[in-house]
Amino acid sequence: MINYKSVLILLFFFGSINFLSAQSVFGKWKTIDDRTGKPKGIINIYKKDGQMYGYIEKILEKGKEDALCVKCDGKLKNEPIIGMEIIKGGEKNEDGEWKGKHLFDPEQAMTFRFKIWLNPDNEDELKVRGYLAFLFRTQTWLRVEG
Repeated sequence: MINYKSVLILLFFFGSINFLSAQSVFGKWKTIDDRTGKPKGIINIYKKDGQMYGYIEKILEKGKEDALCVKCDGKLKNEPIIGMEIIKGGEKNEDGEWKGKHLFDPEQAMTFRFKIWLNPDNEDELKVRGYLAFLFRTQTWLRVEG
């Protein structure tokens, strides 16, 4: 005879493990240039007041480790790129995607609308799409452990 209580406990246990192992968009991500395929930097994405934010933690391109935002205007002009907050105020929608109006590219000194989501086939890949009017580009960023 099957002990239903034991079966329920096992199902709960294994379901909990699966839930706990689910990945999040938050953490450190290695950006990959979608044109060259080369790593560019490490972005730390975090949650504050229920919204998504992210800043540049490290530049990986040789010779650009201490780069300044020379193309920027205003307060950001000639400021260090490391530490710069490039994602601001992203909100999660019902599909699990994060959308917002502030994805800043310091190399171009341009701000884009954005959509960010985990790759459903590989939760160690983050899809980052920037929109300018009806045009868009999508990059795949890779999870950095630790």
